[in-house]
Amino acid sequence: MGQEYGQTQQVQPIPRATNFDHALVTSAFTLPEHTIVRNYGLVRGIIVRSRSVIGSIGAGFQQLVGGNISLYTQLCERARTDAYELMIQHASQVGANAIIGVRYDATEITSGVTEVLCYGTAVSVVPR
Repeated sequence: MGQEYGQTQQVQPIPRATNFDHALVTSAFTLPEHTIVRNYGLVRGIIVRSRSVIGSIGAGFQQLVGGNISLYTQLCERARTDAYELMIQHASQVGANAIIGVRYDATEITSGVTEVLCYGTAVSVVPR
């Protein structure tokens, strides 16, 4: 059945793509020692996350002390990692073995709700 109002659900991390060589993912537009043989176009991973009430309270206490707000840092890092893994899965689905020109973008949809986008160009490469 559906989730009851007020209940929280533990979000599971996106599983890491094991059949994709993460060394062939770069923000550059070339891969050293490789030749691009096919361009599959844009691939992306999108994740939308919100702060929990409890997390916001904990972060509020950290703000009082000052410095790094580790609860938000962890939330942001998890969202970026999940968006990255979704992008890898998308590239794998279209038949690519590499991604070039990788970028991140984030947009606040509403207060406390943020979209994180990871995108790049899916390609097939062969060693030179």
